[in-house]
Amino acid sequence: MKGLKTGIWAAIAALFLLSAGFLGWQYTVRGTESSLTSALKLGTDFTLVDHNGDTITQAAFEGRPTMVFFGFTRCPEVCPTTLYEMAGWFEALGEQGKDLQAFFITVDPERDTPEIMKSYAEALTDRVTGITGAPDEIARVIAAWHVYAAKVPTDDGDYTMDHTASVFLMDENGAFKGTIAYGENPETAIAKLKRLAGAA
Repeated sequence: MKGLKTGIWAAIAALFLLSAGFLGWQYTVRGTESSLTSALKLGTDFTLVDHNGDTITQAAFEGRPTMVFFGFTRCPEVCPTTLYEMAGWFEALGEQGKDLQAFFITVDPERDTPEIMKSYAEALTDRVTGITGAPDEIARVIAAWHVYAAKVPTDDGDYTMDHTASVFLMDENGAFKGTIAYGENPETAIAKLKRLAGAA
């Protein structure tokens, strides 16, 4: 019995060391081409409409470092807060963020028209472009980005949307470079964006 207990504790200790070693490795290489996130492929070819009513495709996400956020204009807290934070990030970056671009893709295309997206985004910043379009095309994009989005019925017979709240970071080649979590420490978010923009 004593030997069995010793064996169990040894296995637990080995598992702990293995996990710690893996996390340490991931911390060391995060944000580099060796990280796990850098190998994740996001996005798909699409044809949608930006908030100016112009056609937009996947090509818009390439050529410049990019932030991509999924949400909707009737969002009570997460979306306005995130767009407000984006405006703050752009201001904090100044010239270091001059090449950085940002897109706000609706998860509620049935209600979010280009005009609504434009007034919503520009009320907080002119650096974020809203994207909407046909519901089936939006659904394809949501799936290709591994984003969660679902209608949640409300008591008044209407609905709201539950959705992924992170901001996706893509480099100028369209490669995924990580995320900024909702409510993440501003200094940490700025440091990530500086790395993304090649300013750190």
